Amino acid sequence: MKTKHKKDKVNIITLGCSKNLVDSEVLSGQLAAADINVLHESKKLDHNIVVVNTCGFIDKAKEESINTILEQVELKKKGKLDKVYVTGCLSERYRQNLEDEIPEVDAFFGTMELPFLLKKFEVDYKAELLGDRLLGTPNHYAYLKISEGCNRTCSFCAIPLMRGKHVSRSIESLVDEAKKLVAQGVKEIMLIAQELTYYGLDIYKKRELPRLLHALADIPGLEWIRLHYAYPSKFPMEIIDAMKERENICNYLDMPLQHASNKMLKAMKRQITREEMEDIIGEIKYKIPGICLRTTLIAGFPGETFDDVEELKTFLKKIEFDRVGIFTYSHEENTSAHLLDDIIPEEVKEQRAQEIMTVQQEISYQKNEEKIGQTFKVIIDKKEAGKYLGRTEFDSVEVDNEVIVNSANKLYPGDFVNVKITSAFDYDLEGEVVN
Repeated sequence: MKTKHKKDKVNIITLGCSKNLVDSEVLSGQLAAADINVLHESKKLDHNIVVVNTCGFIDKAKEESINTILEQVELKKKGKLDKVYVTGCLSERYRQNLEDEIPEVDAFFGTMELPFLLKKFEVDYKAELLGDRLLGTPNHYAYLKISEGCNRTCSFCAIPLMRGKHVSRSIESLVDEAKKLVAQGVKEIMLIAQELTYYGLDIYKKRELPRLLHALADIPGLEWIRLHYAYPSKFPMEIIDAMKERENICNYLDMPLQHASNKMLKAMKRQITREEMEDIIGEIKYKIPGICLRTTLIAGFPGETFDDVEELKTFLKKIEFDRVGIFTYSHEENTSAHLLDDIIPEEVKEQRAQEIMTVQQEISYQKNEEKIGQTFKVIIDKKEAGKYLGRTEFDSVEVDNEVIVNSANKLYPGDFVNVKITSAFDYDLEGEVVN
């Protein structure tokens, strides 16, 4: 069989969130360790096997996943591929339907079935390889998934159906993996989970994210640690204390709130009120005055009224988040919100989302204008159209602002430079490298 393995070339296509990307990187590492040629998102068509890692989060994501599977099946029909395998959230959630509708796929696998997928390549899953990922990101940053699944019962969310209950990884295994990433050249690690603040409750019987942060901050060469997806209800302030104490933990927090109307928060089963959210945010800003707060919102949840949207806009103007992302509500089967009537037309949901983002756009521009003349530490991500593009500690990859960096000297991805801001735009900054 060894000769066959030499011939096989596997391309992994990843859809959806950064948590899926980490799963693809782990799969790549396992295959590469078995001497199988593996690629990420290759456009060359010089491979003979494809693994599509799907997303099943909302309608648009499901549609993209199905279209991608159909494209790969079409290539197989034309004789350009030998095998098409499908894994990930969509496969976990709708396997039976997918098997019936797209029988040309060679096998479907759920989110927890990596060992079974590897068997198709005659490879045994090796737990000791967990930290040996083939990065699908540039070498200077990586995601670190600290837990799997979620115990929350938000009415709109299908993630627990696809990812199961919350399961934390040990601090030792995460520190070990982070050290391996740093040894590969990674300078920035983004901590991800469905719910960061829950970390440790299952294995240590208490919330241990602060202890994990201190352990990671001790790793030499790890310049930036960034926190994504922290649930606001019962938010442990010790996280902010750790952020304040350790220089390499970015003053950045991604806290998805989803709404600001108490009626909507209750319908969404968020276990928090607008007043409690304001108190938490006030305390966080008091502890770290310059912190960057990012949130995510949902427009068009069943029962949402004009007044609810106005309340959300008022809340945004009061809090002045640095970064905001917004989704339109997606009616998901087997969630408790699916029992509600999804009667708000799609175009009205889109219009509400646009209105909310218009409010945020003004806040973002104003905050960016205030940065003119200031100097920030910036990590260089890439060069595009003759310009260097980077990020401050207040910006995560792909979802946040970029800094257009003008430099007389050659810069490389992963370089840290001091940049004096000269211009501000709605969502981006421009500046010059200063010594």
